[in-house]
Amino acid sequence: MFIAGVDDAEVLARMQVAFSVEFDDPTPPYEVLLPRFRRLVEHPAGLALLAGSSAEPDGYAVVTLRPTVYCDGPLAVLDELYVVPAQRNNGIGTALLQRSIDEVVRRGGGEMHINVDEIDVDARRFYERHGFVNVEPGTDYRMLMYLREFD
Repeated sequence: MFIAGVDDAEVLARMQVAFSVEFDDPTPPYEVLLPRFRRLVEHPAGLALLAGSSAEPDGYAVVTLRPTVYCDGPLAVLDELYVVPAQRNNGIGTALLQRSIDEVVRRGGGEMHINVDEIDVDARRFYERHGFVNVEPGTDYRMLMYLREFD
């Protein structure tokens, strides 16, 4: 497992498209994603990890960090975590998540947020197994994320 660099942007863009196709999620095409991944991995607030070889990776994770008033260090968002279907249930997702957390902590991060579709029970179970909670313990409501895209 290694931190991706600008030379890995092509494989990251391809994996992002494969991830979106598998789960029937809308995504920009490869040609749009490629320069975005190049900018992300070059930016100090961006982080991408690849599991396996750079030529044929088993999975990837994408994390962004931003300043926040809610903790002393940056707030991290796990934007993506994907393991190719043939490699699932081999601990790769856990390793990617743990390495992401370790890198965020190394960079002084104070907390990590993850957005998960409510119907994605497997992903929710995965993150809960690793210590993430949907809302603050003891509350009886769901936290909602609102989104507005700008063209």
